[in-house]
Amino acid sequence: MRALADNIFAVGAIDWDLRLFDSLIPLPDGTSYNSFLIKGSEKTALLDTVAPRKTDDLIGHLISAGAGSIDYIIAHHAEQDHSGSLPDILVLYPEAKVVTNAKCKGMLIDLLDIDEDKFIVIEDRQTLSLGDKTLEFVFTPWVHWPETMCSYLKEDKILFSCDFLGAHLASSDLFVSSERDVYEPAKRYFAEIMMPYSKPIRNNLKKLSEFEIDVIAPSHGPAHKNPQFIIDAYTDWAGEEVKNEVVLPYVSMHDSTKKMADYLADALIERGVKVTVFELSKLDLGKLAIALVDAATVVIGSPTFLVGPHPFAANAAFLANALRPKARFISVIGSYGWGTKAAGHLGGILSGLKAELIEPVIVKGYPRGENFKQLDELADRILEKHKEAGICE
Repeated sequence: MRALADNIFAVGAIDWDLRLFDSLIPLPDGTSYNSFLIKGSEKTALLDTVAPRKTDDLIGHLISAGAGSIDYIIAHHAEQDHSGSLPDILVLYPEAKVVTNAKCKGMLIDLLDIDEDKFIVIEDRQTLSLGDKTLEFVFTPWVHWPETMCSYLKEDKILFSCDFLGAHLASSDLFVSSERDVYEPAKRYFAEIMMPYSKPIRNNLKKLSEFEIDVIAPSHGPAHKNPQFIIDAYTDWAGEEVKNEVVLPYVSMHDSTKKMADYLADALIERGVKVTVFELSKLDLGKLAIALVDAATVVIGSPTFLVGPHPFAANAAFLANALRPKARFISVIGSYGWGTKAAGHLGGILSGLKAELIEPVIVKGYPRGENFKQLDELADRILEKHKEAGICE
């Protein structure tokens, strides 16, 4: 049995094969559902459970850890990848009480039909003694649900952060062995799940700065013995600064929009602007989400499909609007045959972004000399906007 520290055991499960989370989010590296057993001198606590598909793994690990009894089950978050096996664990350990906040209690009753008398409701910064170990509860709402919280184990200086500061990564490492290898899965996790809540994340990072933390143990991915690595990464990702980068997702039916996307990408590169291009029919949405974290500008390329945008382009715009990246500028390029409202529709989908619209370039038919001049002018305008924003010379 793997020990996080003295009398603290990792009893969760590794999901090596999962490739899609919430029937939406690509998981190229699988994931883990981290659950921790803390044996105090007087009481025993289980921190979170696992997804229902991994309940047997959790039970096996609890038996291996010698968990003859459990007094408390700490529920940091009601989502089922952390709470799904909670009903089964309560059957196995009927004396256990579920310790959580009032909002999470209500959600667990709604989602899992747990009896109300099984709960102990706690407040922010309240403590729970296990004898020689003390848990302090830290409410961290909107990372990424309204009821999320963390636990801080005072004596061992361990922060159990649940989804906050985690990574979808199936790994046999209990602790991060290579920060370079965990950086992209952690950024993907932030981009796909946390990015819409960047402002609450900034506030909660400030809250955590009050604690002396030696280890961060999230609910997904390996634990951090160098907590500053992931704290600094989140500070950067959730910050308000953008970089001299353009994200250019596009789809093309007869190569007209592809020609425009290729030309614009080259024009931006010549002007010293970093570009990341995505062909949307073959896209890993997680890769697009990662690129959106830092980019100052998003340009969506779409041919006209039944007067409006191609569905793949509309989906990319919907994703960007939902994820709320900190991009300052947006634009649209594309082509049409006999009539189009694609640019207007895409602009409407992106209306939730606090970004300035740069005049789109929409071409009738295959792009020609004058159209390439328009794309050069668009590249010039993007460069000018980036200079005005102080992110390039």
